[in-house]
Amino acid sequence: MSDRYRVNEASGLMTFLTAKLQGWSRNTIKQRLKLGCVIVNGTPVVKHNHPLVVGDDVEVLASASKAPLRAGQLEILYADKDLIAINKPAGLLSVATANESHKHALAILRKQLSRPKSEVKLWPVHRLDRDTSGVLLFATSRQKREAIMQLWPHARKNYLAIVEGCPDPSHGVINQPLRMDEKEYRMHVGAHPDAKNAITHYITQRGMNERSLLELTLETGRQHQIRAHLAWLGHPVVGDSRYGTDGPRMGLHALSLDIVNPATGDRLTFETPAPKDFNLLLRANKNT
Repeated sequence: MSDRYRVNEASGLMTFLTAKLQGWSRNTIKQRLKLGCVIVNGTPVVKHNHPLVVGDDVEVLASASKAPLRAGQLEILYADKDLIAINKPAGLLSVATANESHKHALAILRKQLSRPKSEVKLWPVHRLDRDTSGVLLFATSRQKREAIMQLWPHARKNYLAIVEGCPDPSHGVINQPLRMDEKEYRMHVGAHPDAKNAITHYITQRGMNERSLLELTLETGRQHQIRAHLAWLGHPVVGDSRYGTDGPRMGLHALSLDIVNPATGDRLTFETPAPKDFNLLLRANKNT
């Protein structure tokens, strides 16, 4: 989705955008420029004083996915004044931990969007495990994050997983409570006074080399839910050293996230296809 405009009078880019984007604050427009969401004559422009001439074409993207990435930057799937969705690569923490406080998606994105005299603040709406790739969502204020979390039970979360073996039946629902063991840092599956309800729907998309590609939908969002549920089913996620066996990467990808926008009541969907290294796991023989 994007808005396109034709320049009818020479001016600076910021002046032009302020006139066209009624209701947008200057800070919001500057943020869109930083994200590479403003395209002039087919080229992303980040300088607010870029000169425009009569006949120029200006496009304002709802997503920065068309913008080229520099080394060390994260792919931005969607951005507006309230929300930023990224494609988190496998192997990257979502936020800081006690042992690692710098190299994580939140810090990288803040640095990517900030300027020397304008530091961007972000709040994580949810988290992905370090070795899970895919859609990760941030809010631009604590208030926006809290508003989204109030509607989080209505969110729709879809994942792809590559697992060992072929589930039989090929589709079903795993309705097993989960309990976190803090000492082992792993979920235990089954009834327990401390266990919490957890429901995972799965359907097998295809199988190859004694492995299967599953699509999963979560009714709940417990930590390690997919990984623990699939291991309980007898088909652990490929490359999951905690619940199965180690490998080059974990076969888990956050395919899409669909939420209710608290500002409008409309639904927003963020989606990104699985990366090449994920798809290669299905083709690889599990014994190699």
